[in-house]
Amino acid sequence: MAVDKSKLLIKGDLSIKKAMKKMSEIGQKVLFVADEYDRLIGSLSDGDIRKWILAGGELSEISENICNKKPKVIEEDYKRAEVKHLMLTLLIESVPVVDNNNKVLKILVWEDVFSDRVPKQKVKIDLPVVIMAGGKGTRLDPFTRILPKPLIPIGDKTIIEIIMDKFHEYRINNFFVSVNHKSRMIKSYFEETSNNYQIDYIEEEKPLGTVGGLKYLKGKIKGSFLVTNCDIIVEADCAEIVRFHQERDNDMTLVVSCRHYVIPYGVCEIQNGGILKKINEKPEQNLLVNTGMYLMKEKLINLIPKNKQFDINELIEKAQAKGLKIGVYPISEDAWIDIGQWEEYRKAVEKIKI
Repeated sequence: MAVDKSKLLIKGDLSIKKAMKKMSEIGQKVLFVADEYDRLIGSLSDGDIRKWILAGGELSEISENICNKKPKVIEEDYKRAEVKHLMLTLLIESVPVVDNNNKVLKILVWEDVFSDRVPKQKVKIDLPVVIMAGGKGTRLDPFTRILPKPLIPIGDKTIIEIIMDKFHEYRINNFFVSVNHKSRMIKSYFEETSNNYQIDYIEEEKPLGTVGGLKYLKGKIKGSFLVTNCDIIVEADCAEIVRFHQERDNDMTLVVSCRHYVIPYGVCEIQNGGILKKINEKPEQNLLVNTGMYLMKEKLINLIPKNKQFDINELIEKAQAKGLKIGVYPISEDAWIDIGQWEEYRKAVEKIKI
């Protein structure tokens, strides 16, 4: 009834960046921080990390400094019913079992506590999804000389089907698909493919940029809606993204990836019109990168010009000028794959094979 605790236990000096990577690798939202004798220090959730990042914290910070020092625990003489009640009441997926000295004896996870009788279902999302699939996909040339980007295969499915299937895990089946380049092929493909998705097409008579086609949704969508590019895979919890968006009452929420970059050169800092101040050898930067997935309120559609090319940056600038609230939701570096690049496409193919 317990997983190998070493998979979920981390030392206090592990960096936030490495903790995020470990979460992605093992598919868990919470890790437990312990000392060298496995005595519990606290819990570190993806929510804790997100709050830290949004507060301007560095990914190099150690886990012990931001973890929750008062996590929920179970004593070693626990009853199974007690664990079930705790998990169901607090909606937590794992809990450590500790002895009188606070040493972690084992860690119980949802799948083991409930077995197959109560599968952990994803929270239902009652929002439509818009997939922007009208681009030419020039970064994936020569594939896209023959196929439109959404129909490029990964394993035995197309990119767009993988995206739709991931949203379907949240019981979403209402999709709008913006099409332009090779649109007949996309529509013909779905006519021949059996699925339970309701697909409405946004017909772009000419390329309208990354979000220009959203104008055609005016009067067709009420409230908030999800938008995604057709060449990305996001492995984050979409229900959490929606909750974050709604709780903060954002007009738009960008899903951003925490990316770590090392410049492989000595970078010169200058002063006084060309005098060398110092050289920073191989400096490192942590950046929040736009993934191409968004949550938007219906009012954003009104800011988009009709039948004109319009990109997401222009929409954001226009929304900010109007005083609208734009937020960001950070996810780990490993939780985003940009399939529009050959190297990332190959990674996605390998990942699907595993």
